[in-house]
Amino acid sequence: MDLTGGFTLDHSSPVVPPPVAPSPGAPSPGSSSGAVPLRTGGSGPRVSVPEARGPVASEVGRARRAPQGGSGGGAGRGRLRARPAVTELRLSAFAGHRSAVHTLGPVTLFAGPSGSGKSTTLRAYEALARLGAGDPLGEVFPDAADCVPERARPDAQGRRGFRIGCTVDGPEGPVHLDLAVQAEPRLRIVGERLTGRGRTLLATALRDPGRSTVQAEWHTAGTTPFTRAPFPDDLLGTALLPLRVAGKTPGQLEVLAAAEQVVIGLRSAFACDPRPERMRAPVIPGEGRLRRGCDNLAEVLHRTRTDCPRRHLRLAAVAGAGCAGPVTGLGVQELADGTVRAVLERGGRPATPLGRLGDGELRYLALALTLLTGPGVLAMDRLAEVPDAMQSLTLLADGLDRGLDGRQVSELLRLATDIAADGHIRIAGTVGERSAAEARRTPGVTVVDLSA
Repeated sequence: MDLTGGFTLDHSSPVVPPPVAPSPGAPSPGSSSGAVPLRTGGSGPRVSVPEARGPVASEVGRARRAPQGGSGGGAGRGRLRARPAVTELRLSAFAGHRSAVHTLGPVTLFAGPSGSGKSTTLRAYEALARLGAGDPLGEVFPDAADCVPERARPDAQGRRGFRIGCTVDGPEGPVHLDLAVQAEPRLRIVGERLTGRGRTLLATALRDPGRSTVQAEWHTAGTTPFTRAPFPDDLLGTALLPLRVAGKTPGQLEVLAAAEQVVIGLRSAFACDPRPERMRAPVIPGEGRLRRGCDNLAEVLHRTRTDCPRRHLRLAAVAGAGCAGPVTGLGVQELADGTVRAVLERGGRPATPLGRLGDGELRYLALALTLLTGPGVLAMDRLAEVPDAMQSLTLLADGLDRGLDGRQVSELLRLATDIAADGHIRIAGTVGERSAAEARRTPGVTVVDLSA
């Protein structure tokens, strides 16, 4: 059965293969193996995705307690081989991309002329990350029709859509997630497939176009090889599996481990888009978590100066390498109205408020701060059951070099590769052609040329 629901994408075969054939003795649709019921409507509030609680979370806990180099039983068990991270992005049919497969390293930059699809590539990554965090499809793709390839012809019912996917590597080995999304006439996920170690762990299919559900089937093993139940068609089924899988059989544990690895890998992404025009004014001190636009940069520096003095000192050194004039430190001034503002300390000279810096200097400082911090300092969902030390934060930076001069780009790339070397932070960004040339000369940076 074509899980794309019948719509045609430039005559390409569906990215999601047919689900596993029905098995004798399998539960009827609607059974949930004793799990928590799910909402099935398409307009309700965002579903809170549960924290990791199964094999991957247990694996992380064992790895934290065990000495490095320890071994354990079972493939992929014992020592944590890798923090879950997205290592491949697939744009099978998405906007201007066709059959595109991109391998992602610790630092990956997409380059190419205007219109080559650099920003669209990062948009697909962020979309998968948001779906993994439990965001409804309509919030992730408010303009879904723009994601449909131009040559995609509608079927007899006027249905068109797009297909994206990724691979998340980690203690369970590579786990593959692929989605088929119908954009017209109504936005919905019509096919999803989760695979690992050559086995289909989850497959969903649109059975009744009149309902806001898809039929899901996941691997169970034991006396009942598969479990079937309806899933909502506006949420990522993989992220919902921890709500539905009991984790009692080896098959269920395998499904849980793969699903948790994908969710952890996807949710670790933070999209950073510094807006210098919003970073100049003093701000009210708060919890000190850096927002996407970095408009609360001064507030975060106020926190890091006390909570992370070593990283704060390193940021000051980075500031000196990318800002004009001598820089001896990064300070924070508390103003009479209760707000704070950040300043560049100049030794014996008057300090310079960050509001006086150029746009490039502000973007440079914001991106450097993001690289030098972690999930606890960034305004992003955190997985409480997985310690920060075992998570691999992925920074998404569209236009990484926007407004930066050559010196700033070079310093930022060196900082990125240095930080990424320990495996805690990964970077996926886009750059212009001039910065791409510098990136190709920087060891540890992978440049993907989309014009090729």
